[in-house]
Amino acid sequence: MSSMLKNLKTLGDPSRIRILLLVENEELSVAELQEILGMGQSRISTHLAQLKTAGLVEDRRNGKSILYRLNLSNGAGQLLGVLHEAAADIPEAEEDSEALRLALRRRQDKTRAYFDELAGKFGRHYLPGRSWKGLAEMLLALMPPLVIADLGAGEGTFSQLLARRARRVIAIDNSEKMVDFGRELAVKNGVENLEYRLGDLEGVPIEDETVDLAFFSQALHHAQHPDRAAAEAFRILKPGGRVVVLDLLRHTHEEARELYADLWLGFSEVELARFLRTAGFRNIEMSVVHREEEAPHFETLLAVADK
Repeated sequence: MSSMLKNLKTLGDPSRIRILLLVENEELSVAELQEILGMGQSRISTHLAQLKTAGLVEDRRNGKSILYRLNLSNGAGQLLGVLHEAAADIPEAEEDSEALRLALRRRQDKTRAYFDELAGKFGRHYLPGRSWKGLAEMLLALMPPLVIADLGAGEGTFSQLLARRARRVIAIDNSEKMVDFGRELAVKNGVENLEYRLGDLEGVPIEDETVDLAFFSQALHHAQHPDRAAAEAFRILKPGGRVVVLDLLRHTHEEARELYADLWLGFSEVELARFLRTAGFRNIEMSVVHREEEAPHFETLLAVADK
C-alpha cells in the first residue's frame, strides 16, 4: 500500500500524468516528448527522473537516444485506470494524442530526408528541359476541372494559375485594392472563369456546399480567428470536398507582425490539426514541406483534409 501511495503522490503533477499516458504504448525520447508537450528539455528530464525513481518508467538506449516507456512490472499497470480517469480533467491530454500521432509519423517517414535533399538539388544545376515551371504545368494538367475557392487570395497570382485548369475559381480577399487589381489582371489576360469577391475569411461570401476545393495559401495566419476560417471552408465545401492549407510552421520571428501584418506567428501541427478537426474535417494529413535556407528560416506547413 505504501508503494501505491508513493506512486499516487508522484502523479500529483499533471505533466507527469501526461508523460505516462504518452509512454503507455510507445517508447519516446526526451526530444519527442519536448515536441509533443511543448516543454523545455530540463523540465521533461526532471519529470522523467522522478518517474524513473518511483519505478513508473523504464528506459533503454537506442543509438544516441534514450527511449522511455511505462514500466508495467513495477505497479504502473495498477495505475492505468487512474491515469485514464485523470486525463479527462487535463485539457491538454486530448491534444497530446494527436501530437503523438504526428511525432510517430515523422519518425517512421524515413524517405522524407531523401526527398528533402532531392528538392534542395532540383534546379540547382542546369539540365535541358527541367524547370519548376515545367513541373507546375504537368501537375496542373493532372488536376480535374474543379470549383475552387482561393481564400485570402491577395492579388490572385495562384488563382489565375488554377483558373487555367479549374472549371471555376472564386478568389476571396478583404482588401478592395487587391480585389480590384486581381479583377483587372484577369480581364487583361482574358481569364473568364475567375471571379473576385470582397470578403473576410471568417465570413466567406460563397454559398453552402458549392465548392470542390478550398485553398488557404499563407492566409490563415492573417485571420483573427483561424478556427472560424476553417469552419467557413467546411461550410462552403461540397460533401467529399477537400481543404488545402499552406501556412507557416510556428516560429518566433516577432518582426513578422509589423513586416507582413501577421496576426499569428504560424501554427504548430497540433494547432492546425485541431482547427480542421473541430471544423468537421477528417483524414487530416500534415507535413512540413519546405524550410528556408536564410534566417529566420521560415518553414512551410502543408495540411490536406476531407469533408
